[in-house]
Amino acid sequence: MNIGRLIRILAFLTLPVALVAQPQAPAGAPPETEQTQVPGGRGGTQGRGGGQRGANFPQQQRRLAEPAVLAKGKGLYESNCAACHGIDLRGGQQGGPNLLRSQTLLSDKSGELIAPIVTGGRPNPAAGAPPMPAFQFLPDDLKAIAEYLHSVLAQAGAQGRPPVGEVVPPEKVLVGDKAAGQTFFATQCSSCHSVTGDLRGIASRAPDPRELQNLWITGGGGGGRGGRAGGAPLRPVTVTVTPASGARVEGRLVRIDDFLVTLIQGDGTRRTIVRNGAEPKIELKDPAEAHRKLVPTLADKDMHNVTAYLWTIK
Repeated sequence: MNIGRLIRILAFLTLPVALVAQPQAPAGAPPETEQTQVPGGRGGTQGRGGGQRGANFPQQQRRLAEPAVLAKGKGLYESNCAACHGIDLRGGQQGGPNLLRSQTLLSDKSGELIAPIVTGGRPNPAAGAPPMPAFQFLPDDLKAIAEYLHSVLAQAGAQGRPPVGEVVPPEKVLVGDKAAGQTFFATQCSSCHSVTGDLRGIASRAPDPRELQNLWITGGGGGGRGGRAGGAPLRPVTVTVTPASGARVEGRLVRIDDFLVTLIQGDGTRRTIVRNGAEPKIELKDPAEAHRKLVPTLADKDMHNVTAYLWTIK
């Protein structure tokens, strides 16, 4: 065996295996069987991998403040901050930024980064954001606000989604311009989605505008242009494996790394194929890739505008 490849294999065996999220098989799908394909006809068995998604934010790994402190912080936030930053921290009617996606808040430990902003204000904020006035809070009040903000982030979902446990009235969530949202949708989204096709009646699939926002930002519930209406889960990642010789293999991706690719074919057969550099050729198709690329660049105003527009699609 080539010494370089042996070293790579030994290094691989000492590292944790990275798994790709595996969607649930549809009801009635044929049972999975296992086949492992190795160049030269050697075979083996590849067991299932498992794992649980970890916490999204550092706040989900820390002890929260006492209930009385959180209640005090919530009251101070809602009476002084919610008009700009939103009742659920995702931005409000007066144009303040989304705190769920704030790097300052995510990096803050105990108010040391939040307090200077609150007490000093932001007279010259980033372009497009309104000036923030200075607030003269007592130290204990600042601490309570900071702890409350961290408690909200501790319940937030992936990609900066707001918590869903507490019902927020739609009028406090729909702060965007639906006409501007329609324009954004037409230019950025319509090549893959249609409000008369896969997104027909999308607002009826969500119990409130926050869930609707989560739905469209993450790409859940749609099936591409002309897809069926209904709250379907995200479409799975698919893979096509083309060896230098032999038949091409296609199916739902289960796992991929530098050494192996595992997939489930349409008949339920599970295949694990060994990779050796560029052989075989691997082609991935991820329906949610465009949404993941959108999240870091999506402006708060566009997020609110599109949500306001899609809420009219019932």
